[in-house]
Amino acid sequence: MEQFLQVGVITSTHGLQGEVKVFPTTDDASRFHSLKKVWLDTGKERLPLEVQRVRFFKRLVIVKFKGIDDINATEKYKGCPLLVDREQAVALEADEYFIADLIGMEVFADGTFLGVLKDVMETGANEVYIVDTERYGEVLLPAIRQCILHVDTEARCMKVHLLEGLLPDTAGEG
Repeated sequence: MEQFLQVGVITSTHGLQGEVKVFPTTDDASRFHSLKKVWLDTGKERLPLEVQRVRFFKRLVIVKFKGIDDINATEKYKGCPLLVDREQAVALEADEYFIADLIGMEVFADGTFLGVLKDVMETGANEVYIVDTERYGEVLLPAIRQCILHVDTEARCMKVHLLEGLLPDTAGEG
């Protein structure tokens, strides 16, 4: 399992005092109010940053980091993810999982290997798991109890039931 979990991505600078606009990738953007420390993933290293101030603007979070006081210091961080230690992560309810723990998981349907979970799409009603399969290409599985039977984050596998209509029509295959 991942040691760090992404909570947002820096989209741009904000003003001249070193603030950045962050697109939240967490379910609850208000959790930024309680964050004291985050890790900035530059692609080459992870830098610890202390959160000094947080405010909200439309769908973005505007964050000021302690010790970063001008636009030139933040310009190079556009597109960089902000991470938290797993210990700082929000508590999960039963049958809730961090997306980072699901990506790369092997998916089995009726005991047969179906493919690898490559992404999670968030929709209004429920999440949809995108499984990369050799036979069908991408298969979209709704994250509902009737379809997702068991998730084992330690073993990195998921057991699913393929509801009618989830697989592409294979009629005519020879």
